Amino acid sequence: MTAIGKPIIVPDGWDRRGLPGWTYHSRALFELERREVFLNHWQVAGHVSDIPAPGDWLTFDLLGERALIVRDRDGVVRAFHNLCRHRGARVVDGPSGHCKSAMVCPFHGWVYNLDGSLRGAARPESFGGMDRADFGLKPVEMEIWHGFLFLRFLPGPQPPVADLLQPFGADIAAYRAADLLPGDPRGRTTTTLPVNWKSVRDVDNEGYHVAMAHPALQDLYGRSYRDMVYPGGLSHSCGSFGETAGRLWSVRNYLKFTPRPEHLPPRLRQSWTYYGLFPNTVFAFTPEGAQFYHDIPLSKDETRVDGRLYRHPHETRATRAARYLATRIDRATSVEDQQLSIWSNESMKSTAFDDFHLSDLEYGVRAHHDEIRRLLPVTRLDDAPDEDRIDLLNEDLRSAGANLA
Repeated sequence: MTAIGKPIIVPDGWDRRGLPGWTYHSRALFELERREVFLNHWQVAGHVSDIPAPGDWLTFDLLGERALIVRDRDGVVRAFHNLCRHRGARVVDGPSGHCKSAMVCPFHGWVYNLDGSLRGAARPESFGGMDRADFGLKPVEMEIWHGFLFLRFLPGPQPPVADLLQPFGADIAAYRAADLLPGDPRGRTTTTLPVNWKSVRDVDNEGYHVAMAHPALQDLYGRSYRDMVYPGGLSHSCGSFGETAGRLWSVRNYLKFTPRPEHLPPRLRQSWTYYGLFPNTVFAFTPEGAQFYHDIPLSKDETRVDGRLYRHPHETRATRAARYLATRIDRATSVEDQQLSIWSNESMKSTAFDDFHLSDLEYGVRAHHDEIRRLLPVTRLDDAPDEDRIDLLNEDLRSAGANLA
């Protein structure tokens, strides 16, 4: 099995600046990001194994939009807006659950079949001859890729998921991602940070800080960690295990218990690999398990970091121990990254902040910023425009760019 395609080579003389500080605290820009960076780009909401039986459902909320994903009586997985067609209440509430044969709105008792069609409304005679066929749940665009569930609330610039993530397809197939199972009841993590979402991405999009900020990862990888950037807003990072046993207890025992699966190509048997998707999603695979995590913006100054852990079927006791230890290492690393995100985001408001000056090892930060600049040309301006002009100014700059092209 071959490796993924060739990454983008860091160019000579590249612009080492990041996005200007004003873009991290602008309310008007955040609204543009909502429409043109998040709602119209693919978001991962879970895995088919999260809803294994007919009637199982899970939900995904993003910036005012609400989705539910449900497995119907024939085993087909479907996605809908979690919005009753009567008065807009949530049809199901909570992160996940099960309904026997139908979904019942808790507001007035409208009943929906698992395929989204309206089975019936309470007191139907009071609606003056309503046609039930006109009031099914509205679908949300969904695709399944190696078992992972992707949603998109608005049409957008990205191609179908399988085409978009084709460079990673061979690796993900080698990891047997379609066969993954939920890790355990504690396999879902949620942390809310007082930062703009881009500050979270800025930390995660480069490994230059690993040696200084992440002692456990440095103990696990040594100097092997590498970041690579690919066209289409994709990124790939990989750290191979060191030649000697780790100094830290978690790392030393992790290396003792983690498997070396023979079905994986040699380069993946003793490494942690990360596959990034613009704007906010990362898949992480290790020999004993997998996870995805993403940064969900709540406001211009608040971001929720969600993660979900998965395991392979037929675990041995050693593999379970390795997965537990990997989680310890990863969660300690996450706490370290969260503090870095807070410090970085705070700096954007300081009168002393000039700009980033990025290393070649931080080219992933620049590449992510360039994707934002491409979608929102107003972010190319060094000085903050008036808040009430940002939307119109962005359209003017977009039109000017199109005319020049």
